[in-house]
Amino acid sequence: MAQPTQTFADEVQNAIRGFVALVTGKRDAAAYFDFSPKGLVGSLIAVLIAVMLAGFGPMLLGAPVPAGAPTQSIIINGVLFAAQAGMAWIVLRQMGRQDGFVPYLVASNWVTLASGLLLLISTLFGEVGIVMLLGIVVIALLTFINIGRFIVTLSPLQIGLLFISQTVGVFLALGIVALVLPPPPM
Repeated sequence: MAQPTQTFADEVQNAIRGFVALVTGKRDAAAYFDFSPKGLVGSLIAVLIAVMLAGFGPMLLGAPVPAGAPTQSIIINGVLFAAQAGMAWIVLRQMGRQDGFVPYLVASNWVTLASGLLLLISTLFGEVGIVMLLGIVVIALLTFINIGRFIVTLSPLQIGLLFISQTVGVFLALGIVALVLPPPPM
């Protein structure tokens, strides 16, 4: 029997459920994400939305933003996404777990959108938003670990190696971007 085609809105709703399942440590978190090519494209759209929100979100909320800062933010976030995805591919390939790359990427992409929305919301709360940032960092670490555990089914050592490699890759990418892009004017 043919399955009905899932709309992007349905995919977003399921991804939100998946995000909550990852945060709460539910083993069935993978069931909420679409790991098909269509689901991968949907998750890439989610990352694109997250990157655009990071760049233009503060401006949309009325915060004063220096000229060029949104574009620079988009470039930096794009490079960081590429570094994170590239390092995940390299490490999973070295572990012989290439089968886990697309599921890892799909779940991580949706977590990126959820985290981006939480970060944008935290800017509305001024100094209290800084406390929210700590909570967002904890959520990001928790979802990273649970993606490794429940989505890709990695061992604790493999999750640690993936985390370290991505951290190194992101810092290297930040260093390269810092050399290429001047800081935005104040």
